Amino acid sequence: MAITSTAVDNEEELRVVHALRLKSFADTEVVAEAAGVSPERAKQVLDGLADAERVKYREGRMTGWMLLPAGRAHGEALLAQQLDDAGRRAQLDAIYRRFLEHNQPFLGLCTDWQVRMIDGAQVSNDHGDAEYDAMIIGRLAEADASMQPICADLGALFQRFEHYAPSFAEALAKVQSGELEWFTKPMIESYHTIWFELHEDLLASLGIDRAKEGHA
Repeated sequence: MAITSTAVDNEEELRVVHALRLKSFADTEVVAEAAGVSPERAKQVLDGLADAERVKYREGRMTGWMLLPAGRAHGEALLAQQLDDAGRRAQLDAIYRRFLEHNQPFLGLCTDWQVRMIDGAQVSNDHGDAEYDAMIIGRLAEADASMQPICADLGALFQRFEHYAPSFAEALAKVQSGELEWFTKPMIESYHTIWFELHEDLLASLGIDRAKEGHA
């Protein structure tokens, strides 16, 4: 059974800080949806974090919330406390290691989707070759079949991981139905976007620096 609460004083604060880290830059509604709280509650938490100089609201051509270094450290501390209070650090680390086995192959798959070799030259994939695209989409389906058990095991540890399995499945279904942008397009919940967020989620939860990941 997934753990739905911990000894962390403010579970909603953890959810909001963590959601903002995963989204990098987002408005209140996006943070609220990702955190699983109401927009009103998200705004309350974000305002408190802003007063503590842990987040900042930026206005201009792009308007939204951004996480400051102090907020990033605060979020990592809350995640570490949640993990240690639950006594599931070793279990999460083991699942993370399973995820890593698929990470580089998936990134290579994304490269194959975006570029291809023609007559010995690397060119952008214009998606004019339906047979080639179908082959790559078939490989994405195989990757998803490997990821679904990993996501299920994560969701069994903590409720906040439960959305990854259906999110991956939805993105795959859209690609298979011909909405090709849902493979790698940024700024939407494409398969690649979800993968990146899951990777960041695991790194944050375990306190691993992405730049030093290979040495973790």
